[in-house]
Amino acid sequence: MGADEVPLDDKAKRMRDLLSSFYSPDPSMSSNSGNASSKYASLDDINSTSFDPNQYMNILVHKSNLEGLLQRHVEMAAEIKNLDTDLQMLVYENYNKFISATDTIKRMKSNISGMEANMEQLLEKMRNKKRKIREFDRNPHFPPMQIVSVQSRSDNVNTSLFDKREHIEKLHRTCNLLRKVQFIYDLPDRLGKCIKSEAYKDAVRFYTGAMPIFKAYGDSSFQDCKQASEEAMAIVVKNLQVNNLKAKLLEKLEQSITGIQLNPEEINNASGDHSPSASAHEAAIHEFVEAVRAFRVIFPDSEEQLIKLAQDLVTENFVITEEYVKTRICPADLLGVLRVIWNDVLLIDEVLQEADLSNHSLEATKVVVTLYVRSVFSHLLQDISDALLQVLKKDGAEQYSLEVVFDASTKAVLQGAMNVLLDFRKILDDDTGILVRLRETFIDWVQEGFQDFFRQLEDQFLLFSGRNSSAAEGAQGDKTSAGLVLVLAQLSAFIEQTVIPKITEEIAASFSGGSVRGHEFGPAFVPGVICRKFRSAGEKFLQLYINIRTQRISLLLKKRFTTPNWVKHKEPREVHIFVDLFLQELEVIVMEVNHILPRGIRKHHRTDSNGSSASSRSNPLREEKLGRSYTQRARSQLLETHLAKLFKQKVEIFTKVEYTQESVITTIVKLCLKSLQEFVRLQTFNRSGFQQIQLDIQFLRIPLREIVEDEAAIDFLLDEVIVATAERCLDPIPLEPPILDKLIQAKLAKTKEQNTIS
Repeated sequence: MGADEVPLDDKAKRMRDLLSSFYSPDPSMSSNSGNASSKYASLDDINSTSFDPNQYMNILVHKSNLEGLLQRHVEMAAEIKNLDTDLQMLVYENYNKFISATDTIKRMKSNISGMEANMEQLLEKMRNKKRKIREFDRNPHFPPMQIVSVQSRSDNVNTSLFDKREHIEKLHRTCNLLRKVQFIYDLPDRLGKCIKSEAYKDAVRFYTGAMPIFKAYGDSSFQDCKQASEEAMAIVVKNLQVNNLKAKLLEKLEQSITGIQLNPEEINNASGDHSPSASAHEAAIHEFVEAVRAFRVIFPDSEEQLIKLAQDLVTENFVITEEYVKTRICPADLLGVLRVIWNDVLLIDEVLQEADLSNHSLEATKVVVTLYVRSVFSHLLQDISDALLQVLKKDGAEQYSLEVVFDASTKAVLQGAMNVLLDFRKILDDDTGILVRLRETFIDWVQEGFQDFFRQLEDQFLLFSGRNSSAAEGAQGDKTSAGLVLVLAQLSAFIEQTVIPKITEEIAASFSGGSVRGHEFGPAFVPGVICRKFRSAGEKFLQLYINIRTQRISLLLKKRFTTPNWVKHKEPREVHIFVDLFLQELEVIVMEVNHILPRGIRKHHRTDSNGSSASSRSNPLREEKLGRSYTQRARSQLLETHLAKLFKQKVEIFTKVEYTQESVITTIVKLCLKSLQEFVRLQTFNRSGFQQIQLDIQFLRIPLREIVEDEAAIDFLLDEVIVATAERCLDPIPLEPPILDKLIQAKLAKTKEQNTIS
């Protein structure tokens, strides 16, 4: 074995040591592949694992003079440079291997994609064969025996005729080859006959058909035939030029382009392999290609005109496609059209490479695909808008349809976006040559498209809320606008919490990459920005809904307090009708909110808070004062109220609005009661007016507590209304509790009776 070892030069040793140090798990093993003497290298050996730089420098300084040190410096610099070069080459070689392995894995994945189905079919066939064999074993006279016998005889016949069949096929191929050879030898005579009969079209067709053979063997076997044929074609060209047919033929070729251009019918059927329109287009383009080939043979100086014709044909087809993609089409239709155009380009490139139609088509395809992406997002935006605007078509019954509209809107956004991604994925996976070159750019377009789509969707939401919130002044107009704004608020929250994360995940899985934009512009799709936009928009819509509903109720309260003369108000007999109207408006709000928003957790109960429960009417000090005479109670009313405020726990009236039913309803009720308090402060009341307000407010306590989450704040605001009324009253003497309870019970009985009748 020692004789077989070949001494290695320094570069080979270095490469082996590099590889050993790179792949060996133990660094000390990197030197095992060298000579045996390397294991016992001296301490001044720079390649040794036990190398000590300080000791090496001391030895070098003692052994060498200045000139030797400089020489050693130059040598070490050269070695370092060589090592860097070797390491770089090693990295490049491994990188190329990794790329090759990646490509191999991709091909393996594509090759085994249908293997599972084929294996299932094979297993099924094997099961059937086993079943037939078992049946045959049980019954020797089973008919498959006859099939086996016939198959055996057929194999015997094929075996006996195999040699003769091979011989016949060889003779057939030889016969076809002889026909072609005979055609080449007869070509000059054929061209002469065509010249005599002025059948120039047939002459050109014969000559263009023989051109591939002349190019391959024209300088050897068929030199004489090629020379004679060229002389005959020169006569043809001369006759055509004499007759001024070049301009006429070129004009006819231009007119034939009209029949090759795509039209909507052909585009719709372009994806079908056997559609009549696709077959007609394919035949027309083949005829055009043959005409161009013949034209170049007859008129070699017509290259510029032919290039212009080819570019005009491709450009016109792309213009038609641009108009087509603006309509709602599926990705299969787009792929079918681009495939037809690309096949046309490849055919024309075979005979007219100077036209550079591939690059020309690449730029035109960019425009088409960009328009398609914009069209898809535009139609998705239109679908979402149509789903939202259904709330305006219910003729006053939108409180029963808000839930349906919201479900349809969420489905349009989420499912629509997923379908768009699926369509784009089909385009990305297509293997058409022109689309393969645009994959990275297409990924950027998809990401940019989603970013622009959500920006436009937010603008559309703002447009709907701004237009509809102020479009109608009537009752129905306010209801419609409020319901739509509430749907927009919850839909914005749904987009932020559900839609954006799913789209981000899908883009990361299927549309990652895309480097055409460049790093200086940042990523094309930024989900964080979109989430912030819709979070802010949702909060604005929710606040807008609260404002719309509060303003409507405020108009009702304003009318209630500005219409009567409170100084001359009569003694109260029953709860005023404005209380019923107020509760009806709140009932509509509760129904809308319950259809759209989720339920929350009631945070403040009357049993949990002692703040507002210690109101002016339930204060023990006040309850004791109520037993005194009317005159004494009237004088101490305001003083008692202010003293009660000093000992009350501070109540937080206005808190942040959340996406829950209780939070929205409570906020609206708080704003309405605050408006009621302000309207009271603008009026002057007599004793009867004060008592009427006391009766109305006391009746409102129970139904309001049932629909709000913060009972403490509501009781506090109701007490504030009574206090404000007392402050504006000329004689603030309240109703006796028995009378107050009697009037409230009468109103409750009347309401119950009306509900029973209805």
